[in-house]
Amino acid sequence: MSRENIFCLDVDGKKLILIGTAHVSKHSAEQVKEVIEAERPDSVCIELDEQRYRTITDGNKWKNTDIFKIIKEKKSTLLLINLLLSSFQKRIAKQFGIIAGQEMLQGIESAKATGANLVLADRNIQTTFSRIWHGVGFWGKIRLITEIILGIFTNESITEEELEKLKSQDMLNSVLSDLTSSFPKLKRPLVDERDQYLAQKIKEAPGNKIVAVLGAAHIPGVREEIYKEHDLLTLSKLPAGSRVPIIIGWAIPILIVALIAYTFIVNPTAGVQQSISWILWTGSFAALGTALAFGHPLAILTAFIVAPLTTLHPLLAAGWFAGLAQAYICRPSVREFENLSEDIFSLKGFWNNKVTRILLIITFTNLGGTIGTVIGGADVIRLFFENL
Repeated sequence: MSRENIFCLDVDGKKLILIGTAHVSKHSAEQVKEVIEAERPDSVCIELDEQRYRTITDGNKWKNTDIFKIIKEKKSTLLLINLLLSSFQKRIAKQFGIIAGQEMLQGIESAKATGANLVLADRNIQTTFSRIWHGVGFWGKIRLITEIILGIFTNESITEEELEKLKSQDMLNSVLSDLTSSFPKLKRPLVDERDQYLAQKIKEAPGNKIVAVLGAAHIPGVREEIYKEHDLLTLSKLPAGSRVPIIIGWAIPILIVALIAYTFIVNPTAGVQQSISWILWTGSFAALGTALAFGHPLAILTAFIVAPLTTLHPLLAAGWFAGLAQAYICRPSVREFENLSEDIFSLKGFWNNKVTRILLIITFTNLGGTIGTVIGGADVIRLFFENL
């Protein structure tokens, strides 16, 4: 990589050296090593948060994962997206015989070798995802997951020219670029806010000489934001939830229950029909989602049984129960967690690995339950008006 990707700035009496890197480029890692050894900085800032730092440095990370805890804490979707994004980056890295995130690993190693302070300068990835998730709406969420999956499981190999283009994008940007063009508001949480966060962390790093290892996509923004003051606490806040989804989430089940109850009073036979329709539509689609993820028969049965009830409660989801059933019956072994890094390279691996299959079961079951709710709710309303 040319020296064009290195920028020296003087800010508040500090010398800041920004290195723009590609996350899957061997040359980037070599340049990081060269610059840090030559400059001997007081601090090295890297574009990682605590979670991603542990992921790339702790080889035993997955051995200690508690899948039951992930499901109970409602973090299964986040973990699934993280794995999908990781798959994209590792597939490219494997094609070129390099290590994904090698330049960040080199930054960590060189900081230790030179005695520099290591600063994790990026915002918590869960905060970024929460802000993205909050801004896309229901159909945006569906499209987000769909585009990530389609982009990851393509069999096409990336060319050297396309690899060079990645030097102007970080991993999140490269996967979500099409979605960002369709939803311009996503640029703020994905790029702009992180530029501000990175700039402030770099300025606040200990010492008078700082080297910052950043994805090249962030260099222009950081160079602009570095001269401004930013409130890290404000940038780290999770988005406030809108009351509208909460109101709708409770209004729909209350309406469904009220319609069925009223129909029972007016026409008990029709009330029974409504109840059966609701059970069959919600239960069947939730069970179908579990089946499409190759869930255990008992997990499929669990989805069918709980869906008619969980779809009437905004704080519950059939996928959680189906996922817990699958995890209990087919509990992933340590080996399954260790094989994640290889299994996420392909669609077949995602379905074969017990860990990712549980995550897919949760996602597909919840999606099926949502579809069943729409169809079942429409049928309940139809039967209500037919028996007025």
